[in-house]
Amino acid sequence: MAALLAWTFAGAWAADGRPYLAVATALLMVNAYTVYRSVANALQSVVAKVAGLVLALMTVQLLGATAGAIAVIVLVTVLVGPSRTADGRLQVASTAVVGLAAMAGDPMGGLVTPLLQTLTGAVVGIAVNALVLPPLHLDESDSAVRDLAHAMGKLLGDMGAGLSQEQLGLKAHVWLHRARELEKHLMHAEERVRQADESLRWNPRCVARERRSDVTYGELFSALRGVSLQVRGIARTLADSAHDRRADHHLGQQFLDRYAEILQLAGAAVRGLVEPHVAAGPSLAGPRERLRRAIEGALTWHETMTDLIHRGALVKPGAWHVYGSLMTDVERLLSDLDYAGTRRTRGHRDTASGVSAM
Repeated sequence: MAALLAWTFAGAWAADGRPYLAVATALLMVNAYTVYRSVANALQSVVAKVAGLVLALMTVQLLGATAGAIAVIVLVTVLVGPSRTADGRLQVASTAVVGLAAMAGDPMGGLVTPLLQTLTGAVVGIAVNALVLPPLHLDESDSAVRDLAHAMGKLLGDMGAGLSQEQLGLKAHVWLHRARELEKHLMHAEERVRQADESLRWNPRCVARERRSDVTYGELFSALRGVSLQVRGIARTLADSAHDRRADHHLGQQFLDRYAEILQLAGAAVRGLVEPHVAAGPSLAGPRERLRRAIEGALTWHETMTDLIHRGALVKPGAWHVYGSLMTDVERLLSDLDYAGTRRTRGHRDTASGVSAM
């Protein structure tokens, strides 16, 4: 559609009746993955082509359409062209080289006609991209964030199950490797979230279709990124403790049993962020509430042990600093979950209020 419209509009006044540049520009704009990106690409393309045509005009007047003119164009583009990306330089240079032949016979016509074709193609491409089913990338973002949450939740659950089965020494290095692999999930989810947020900018479909409030992609991803730091910290601390040869630095099984329960509940709480929201009844605590109770129980045990040490009733264990590190990580994890969960619950309330009002 964009190609045909560009051909129709630009062909009416094109010198030879063949507005190939307008068609090519329209195709580039309409294939941008968001409306915002099509506008940004159009501006970059027009600026690059104007720069290339002006460079071609100056060069052809000095040297003519010769090999020397091409060498000057390439040299000038490399030395003073846009430095952010190679694409900008390539557009300037290619436009200038293509414009040499046209400007040799008709300098002003060779400058104005390509510029008008570029503008026409850009306008047509942007209009089609914005008005004919403009792309939204919410589903891809939703899927990526869910995959990230499930990967972290499964790792937390597996660490909890392994600790309860006294497999710390056997599986600690595997957990650490999986925790480091979360970076790939993070990078993929971050790209998809950025793409989804960009697809909402200047998109007419957002007026007709209210954005789903059960998942706020940017905020939820930010919370999960914080959770991933705690997950990797826990895995690293467990791995260091498992490979510590000092006997008095080993974690006690009493603590590991409590911590195993915490990790399993933490895994369920992380997965609960991206699962369908179900209001908990008076007798059914949600995942975050169960996790909070488990952490409070572990902290109570921790405080009791600390009090015994202060009173001299218990010899200070060498792994005490490890206990503190592990408990700090789960407390921070719960804080991130509380923030994300509160935002999500508020979104559900807003949605319910809107439905009731209608």
